[in-house]
Amino acid sequence: MTLTPNKPDTGQPTATLPIPETDQEFNWRNCWYPVTLLQDLPKDRPYGFSLYDEPLVLFRNSQGKLVCLTDRCPHRAAKLSDGQIIDGKIECLYHGWQFGAEGQCLHIPQLATDIKIPVNSCVKSFAVVEKQGIVWIWPGEAEAADQQPIPAIPDLDKPEFVSTDLVRDLPYDQTYFIENVLDPAHVNISHHPTQGNRDNAQPLEMEVLEHSGDGIRGRWRGTRKPNANWVTVDFVAPNFVIHKFKFGSEQKSMSGGLALYSIPLGKGRCRILARNYRNFFTWKIKLTPRWMDHWYRNQILEEDLPLIVGQEEQIEQLGESLKKVYLPLKTCDFFVIEYRKWLDKFGSALPFYQGYSTSKQPREATENNPPPATLNRLQQHTVICSSCNRAYQITNRLKQTFVAVAIALAALAILTDSSLIQLVAVSGSLFALGIAAVAKKIKTKFEHSYTRR
Repeated sequence: MTLTPNKPDTGQPTATLPIPETDQEFNWRNCWYPVTLLQDLPKDRPYGFSLYDEPLVLFRNSQGKLVCLTDRCPHRAAKLSDGQIIDGKIECLYHGWQFGAEGQCLHIPQLATDIKIPVNSCVKSFAVVEKQGIVWIWPGEAEAADQQPIPAIPDLDKPEFVSTDLVRDLPYDQTYFIENVLDPAHVNISHHPTQGNRDNAQPLEMEVLEHSGDGIRGRWRGTRKPNANWVTVDFVAPNFVIHKFKFGSEQKSMSGGLALYSIPLGKGRCRILARNYRNFFTWKIKLTPRWMDHWYRNQILEEDLPLIVGQEEQIEQLGESLKKVYLPLKTCDFFVIEYRKWLDKFGSALPFYQGYSTSKQPREATENNPPPATLNRLQQHTVICSSCNRAYQITNRLKQTFVAVAIALAALAILTDSSLIQLVAVSGSLFALGIAAVAKKIKTKFEHSYTRR
């Protein structure tokens, strides 16, 4: 696809990723979906997730290769993700059926040795790959899986660039997440003062450079400063958005971006993988512990979270098309409307979606699989992030240990007759309580979401 900007060349990048041209209906199965960050994937146990409410499970075989299967035992429909890994095979913990990398059933303990394993005892397998630290699955036929369309970021392969990554489950549809991250106008209001500034809210100049069945490419900039730098934005269907910026001279340019991957876990649920990267002030990213950086990244997401949940609820209650509900501004909502119109044009094959003029809802409500609580950082992030989960467990143990030490020292102060020992014991007990209080405060940062005061 050749870009044909409507404005004269500004010297800023107008493309980040190739988007092939096609006028065909979008086939949601014949594409790659990001599941999790490789560093957050457990090494010794199954990893369950879902795609459009279809249960799937990841595990590593005896050669260390990732395997993806349907997360449902064909025997009695128990979840394989609740099982265990034995010699590179996944075992259902209900009756011990074991399955290999191709989904074939390899062992049934209750089956006589002279009886062949039934041919219909297998489970479906899916193609899975690792690329730039992200695990991707292909829900279509494995033979058709082509790794070339996976949206890679060339800058991440350059040594001068560093990045920080975050995984988070969100209690709203993937389309609302993509709408949100295609909306730069909200940042100065919704994220004041963490990431934006209310005084900088202004009309934006927005352009769509390309629009096809495989995505949208555009650019935007503020209007207050003449000849402001453009920020390029790409939506690569169905699950990737990237904002890319560059400023400074050619000899000493500073550049970076915000890459946002997402997967529709089900109706009203999605998972996002956020990646910030840049080639300047890299020391800050290198020196900040990942779990501490996630406090800030999670707060940014949580500043929007109740607003988007409420927005989705209102739209569902109204039962009207977004064309009737929204009052869009060209200097604010241009990319949002373009994305919703993309869903109108190409999204009819998706299991469910909310376009601008059209929509499609799942056949059955997912009452047995409700979305997580709106404000629940523990379940939506901490337990699925290896760094934060480890820090959370350590902090919890520290709190428990110092509480026990404080109690023991207090008891010693009561039981002893020595004034010196009493003084030392009381002082030590108070110090231990102080450490326990600090640990408790840190622990809550892994459990509770940010709320506006």
